[in-house]
Amino acid sequence: MCSNTSSRIISKSISKAGGRSSYRGLVKVNNDATGCKSNVICDALILDPDSRSDTYPYIEIDEDDVVIEHEASVSKIAEEQLFYLMSRGMSEAEASSMIVTGFIEPLVKELPMEYAVEMNRLIELQMEGSVG
Repeated sequence: MCSNTSSRIISKSISKAGGRSSYRGLVKVNNDATGCKSNVICDALILDPDSRSDTYPYIEIDEDDVVIEHEASVSKIAEEQLFYLMSRGMSEAEASSMIVTGFIEPLVKELPMEYAVEMNRLIELQMEGSVG
């Protein structure tokens, strides 16, 4: 990073059917790069007990006058969320799909429309028949 710049890295992953996701990222602040800020966010959604997510942030700082933040969260679909949506008439698969779609929505809304439509369709196809 250069002086007086900022960065924000957002990583979202979804793992199912024994899948494994990994985040490996580097934030490097050179000497004399004063006043820079960086925020790294890693969010993972695990859809079954056999799946996992790992986060390996690498932060290299050669300057004191900087603000660097990193946070990571790993979660699964909450039973309360499923219960609520199913009590509104959804099947468990439909409820799980809606929760996954909501998880990635902040990313999808930043994409051009044609990519957002394709991303939502791919998630829908992957979630068909899935149970949270």
